[in-house]
Order: sequence, then C-alpha cells, then structure tokens
Amino acid sequence: MVQAEDWLRKKGIAKAGKKADRVAAEGLVGSYIHTGGRVGVLVEVNCETDFVARRPEFQELVRNISMQIAACPNIEYVTVADIPEEIVQKEKDIEMGRDDLSNKPDNVKEKIVQGRIDKRLKELSLVDQPYIRDQSILIEELVRQGINQLGENIQIRRFVRFVLGEGVEKEELSFADEVAAQTGRKE
Repeated sequence: MVQAEDWLRKKGIAKAGKKADRVAAEGLVGSYIHTGGRVGVLVEVNCETDFVARRPEFQELVRNISMQIAACPNIEYVTVADIPEEIVQKEKDIEMGRDDLSNKPDNVKEKIVQGRIDKRLKELSLVDQPYIRDQSILIEELVRQGINQLGENIQIRRFVRFVLGEGVEKEELSFADEVAAQTGRKE
C-alpha cells in the first residue's frame, strides 16, 4: 500500500511538471481576513481557464493559500527565485561576518554560509513553507496536488499581507500622562 501511494504521488508530480510550462492567465484574487480583523491577505492565484477558476476546489486552494500567508508573518516572496539579488548578498554578508565562523577554513566557511543562506531564503519563500493544515507537505506540493486534481497549470503569482497599524508610529504616553490628558490636568 505504501509503495502504491509513493508511486501515485511520483506520477502526480510528473504530471504537474508537464503542465508547468502552460500559460496560466486566468484565476482568482482571493482574500482572507483573520479573526479579529488585525491581519488581512490578498493573493493572486492563476490557472489556465476561467472554468477552473470557478470550481470550488480551486477556490478552496486559493483560500488555503491565503490562510497560509496570514499564518506566516516572515514570508515576503512567492519563491526563492523572486528574492532580489541585493537581499541575497546582504544575507551572505551578515553570515560571513558571524563570529562563530572566524576560525574556520575558507572552503568550510563557504559551505556553512551557503547552507545558512539557503535556509534563510526558504524562510522568506511562500512555496517552501510547511502547509499549516498538513505539516508533512510544503505549499509547493499543495499547489501540485491542485494541478493534479484540476488538470491545469496553477501558479501563485503574488500576495500582499496587511497587519493593522503596521508602519504607523503611535505616540506612547505613560499611564500618568494619559490620565492627566483625560482629566485635563497637567503637572
């Protein structure tokens, strides 16, 4: 049974790979507002036809991806390939300057740094995140499952994550100043 499941999964991955080159220009812009309204997400997920975009299975996939984005505050890019080269270089410079690498030979240092950078870049990438509802698969595999189920190429194109108050500087008053301001007294 286990071997049969593995064979079916491999076959499905191969089918998904064949469909990856096809143009996906239809799809949905999905949204998710987390309970309490403090986090919101917009995500564009593309497929090949509007027929598939209207199917409940596709809409559920888009919703699950939206929920994943809301649950992962560190992700900033869809894939590792989307991360700008200056960010990669900045991460490399930070890792090369770490104290724990100072007494290592250069060739060992390079391998350690590359491993750390790869790990950090995957932390920033949506498709490399473990799926929140099934930690045994990545988002990339969840999308492949959607491709197998719906028979079309599916791609996550872009997303935006909103956090209430993010980037807004709030004036912080001490409790005494706040009480004085409300009572109209100044000391």
